[in-house]
Amino acid sequence: MAQSPSSRPAEASRTPAAQSSAQPAPRSDGKGAAPQGERRASGAQSGAKPASTASAAPKSAAAKKDKNAKRAKQNKPRAFEESPKPAQSGATTAMAAAAVGAAAVGTAAVAAQPPARPSVGESIGLKRVADPLSLHSSVALVMDARSGDVLVRKNPSAVLPIASITKLMTAMVVLDAGLPLSERLQITRDDIDRLRGTSSRLHPGAWLTRSEMLQLSLMASENRAANALGRHYPGGMPAFVAAMNAKARSLGLRDTRFVEPTGLSSANVSSGGDLAQLVRAASSYPLIRQYSVARSMTVQPAREPLGFYNTNRLISTAGWSIGLQKTGFISEAGNCLVMIANIEGRPLIVVLLDAAGKLARFGDAQRIRSWVEKAAPPAQRIHADGGQGDVAVPLRVSLGAE
Repeated sequence: MAQSPSSRPAEASRTPAAQSSAQPAPRSDGKGAAPQGERRASGAQSGAKPASTASAAPKSAAAKKDKNAKRAKQNKPRAFEESPKPAQSGATTAMAAAAVGAAAVGTAAVAAQPPARPSVGESIGLKRVADPLSLHSSVALVMDARSGDVLVRKNPSAVLPIASITKLMTAMVVLDAGLPLSERLQITRDDIDRLRGTSSRLHPGAWLTRSEMLQLSLMASENRAANALGRHYPGGMPAFVAAMNAKARSLGLRDTRFVEPTGLSSANVSSGGDLAQLVRAASSYPLIRQYSVARSMTVQPAREPLGFYNTNRLISTAGWSIGLQKTGFISEAGNCLVMIANIEGRPLIVVLLDAAGKLARFGDAQRIRSWVEKAAPPAQRIHADGGQGDVAVPLRVSLGAE
C-alpha cells in the first residue's frame, strides 16, 4: 500500500565554512551533490600553480584563489565529500547523486514520489466495505457452478473495469464462429498496444495459428494475440466487438459491455454477478478450460521459439484443482481473478475484482478456500454489500487465521 509522504525533507546541517562565499554548501536534496563534485574535480585539474617558495614576490591572485578553495574543501561537511576520482560517466554520476540525496533526506526521497493512480473501485469507496473474511478485493463472489448457490457476496452489483477477464468473452466469440483453428494468422502493427504501451514478444510479422493465439490469450494473457483474433474475425474488429456484446446479452449479462477484445480499455466493464455467469458459460467450452489452465506453451512465430507461462500462480500451486481461470490487470481495474476451483468436492466459481496488490487476489482465493474447507456448510452465506446498503452477516463459526 502507498505510504503517506513526509511533510518536508530534513535539511542537512551546514558548517560556517561551507556557507562562505568561497564555496557554497551543496543542497541537501541531492540535486546539487553531483555538480559540486564536478566543480571540485575541475578545480583540481585547472593547472593553477602556487608561488615559488624561493620568490619574495607577493602571492598572485591565482594562488590566493587556490588557497581559499583548499580551505573550503577541508571544512566541507563530510556527508558530501567525494574521493578525488576521474570524471564519471553520466549514468554513474546520476547514481552517485541519488545516493547522496538519499543519505541526506532519508526516506523523504521515496515518499516524495507521486502515489499510484487509484482504481475505480477505490475511487468510489468500495475498499472501505468490510467483510468477515478480510478480503482485499473490492468485489468478491463465490458461487456453486452446479447449483448456482451463492456462498460469498461482496459488492456483487458494482460495475467496474474487468481488464483481461475480457479474453474469456473473446475466446467464446472466436469458438462460436467456427473458424478454422489451424489457420495461420499474422501479427501486424495494428495489434500494438497504443493505449497503454504494453510490450509483447509477438512482433509485427509473426505468424501463429488461431489455436495458438487463443491459448496465448487465455493462458498468458497475450494482448496482441487477442487483438489479432478480433481483427481476423469475419467483418473485422467492429463485427467482433458487436458479437461480444450480443453474446453478453444472450447470457443475460446486464452490467457487461465491451469495446475491444483485450481488456486494455477501461470501458470493458462488468459486475461480480455477471462475471460469475460469464465464467459458468465459458466452462462449457472444452478448449477454454484446457487452454486457460495450461502451465506453459512454446510457439515459434519466427526463427526462434518463444516460451510462455500461465499468469495464474495457483495453477502451479500444490493443493489447487482449477478447471478454468483468467487473470487481469489495468490500473483502473486493479488486480482481478476469476476461476472455477474444485474445493471440498464442489466446483466453485470465484470472482475477485480490484484487489489492492498483485498477490492479494491469490491470497483472497486462499482465504475463501480455507473458509470453505474449514467453516462453511452449504447453507451458510456471507454478504458484504456495504456499497448497496446491506449489512454484513456475521459467521456462526470461527474463521481462524490463514
